Amino acid sequence: MTPTTSSRSTGLEADPDRAWSVVADGRPGPRWYLDAIPFRFRDALDVLARGRDRGHPAPGTRTLSAGDRAGFWAVLEADPDARRLVMEATVRAPGRVVFRTEVTPVVTGGCELTQSVTFHPAGLLGVTYLVVDLPAREVLTEWVHRRTCADVRRGAALTG
Repeated sequence: MTPTTSSRSTGLEADPDRAWSVVADGRPGPRWYLDAIPFRFRDALDVLARGRDRGHPAPGTRTLSAGDRAGFWAVLEADPDARRLVMEATVRAPGRVVFRTEVTPVVTGGCELTQSVTFHPAGLLGVTYLVVDLPAREVLTEWVHRRTCADVRRGAALTG
């Protein structure tokens, strides 16, 4: 953890390619990046703050791609070779919110799932927000990471 970035990492007994397909799944249905409780809560706050449009469903593709919109996320990068997904939140905030998910193969088998959320503050208001938001960001990161790991485990169980 740093003042601007909160991260979580977990080793999973899942094939890295299978884990990636769950992480970057763009088909309709429940998705960690759309309906994890902290994201639903953040979306409700954004509605109250009269934030920008964010009602985008999953794009309906097998995997997310750069340029896709899903929920309040704009996909900046979806690299299947590096197994890296980078999304920016299109929410009302005094700065940029970037969520990064990476799936890394482990030599002994399985994979490592790493997720981080980074807030890039804009101006004095952004720095103040950064300090006030830190505890909430830590909780958000933990809950979303647990949800993503559970989704990967379920996905691995379905194919393994």
